[in-house]
Amino acid sequence: MQVMREDLTMENIAVVTGASSGIGAATARRLATEGFHVVAVARRADRLDELVAGIGANATAAVCDVTSDESVARLAGTVAGLGGQVTLLVNNAGGARGADPVAAGSVDDWQWMYEVNVLGTLRVTKALLPALEASGRGTIVTIGSTASFVVYEGGGGYTAAKHAQTALVGTLRLELAGKPVRVVEIDPGMVRTDEFAVNRFGGDREKADAVYAGVKDPLVADDIADIVAFAATRPHHVNIDRLVVRPIAQAAQHKVHREK
Repeated sequence: MQVMREDLTMENIAVVTGASSGIGAATARRLATEGFHVVAVARRADRLDELVAGIGANATAAVCDVTSDESVARLAGTVAGLGGQVTLLVNNAGGARGADPVAAGSVDDWQWMYEVNVLGTLRVTKALLPALEASGRGTIVTIGSTASFVVYEGGGGYTAAKHAQTALVGTLRLELAGKPVRVVEIDPGMVRTDEFAVNRFGGDREKADAVYAGVKDPLVADDIADIVAFAATRPHHVNIDRLVVRPIAQAAQHKVHREK
């Protein structure tokens, strides 16, 4: 079977949030090879500069905090100033903090997770939606999680935020019906990156490593970047509503094969 691919030119701008590491950085690199001019978005300027230097002329760094209305407004202005058409937004900025039970849950951690995963997605989507629609072939890809539809002990705050993010994405798809903007959700399971689990456990590397202990070949950031590129480069009439991806060792949220 021949796989069709959307024709792309350098006029296509892809905005990737959370691009300073992990899935975001891998996605920025991959989309540049697909012909997009990538706007790599994150808070850490040094990491963005390093990423963009590695990509070359097909990338622009944009320092932005998705929890700030003013910062996101500046991002929209930066993107508009590049010229070309904004055809792709990858809402990747997010994260988890803590693994406390609900009875001992940190309100600060829960609030941060909601602010970044949900309201960050809302802010950036709102800011760039007019440009995506004006392009006539816009695509919004949001990186969710298997935590978007399955809860687990110690994950109340993160699963609550990811469930809310999924509700946002599904609602947006309904509201954009008839308009030239696709809405895609990608929900990874176990992805081993440099920072996600370490940040969740407050920098405790031992706890972070325990998450993946004995798991043969967990997913890596490039696996998710590959899927983002696939979804974004289908002919525009093809919308991948939701794609759930796990390593073969993870059959479900609580069913993980660990080698001894």
